[in-house]
Amino acid sequence: YLGSAPWLAIVPGIAITLAVTSFNFIGDGLRDALDARSDLS
Repeated sequence: YLGSAPWLAIVPGIAITLAVTSFNFIGDGLRDALDARSDLS
């Protein structure tokens, strides 16, 4: 299918990449907001 319809692999790949990246940024933000030990330094 990649020869005739490459978007069947490209679009889900981009969606997964964006989802994983956004979850990483959300997790980093939550860790920074909720981690009390980071305020000590």
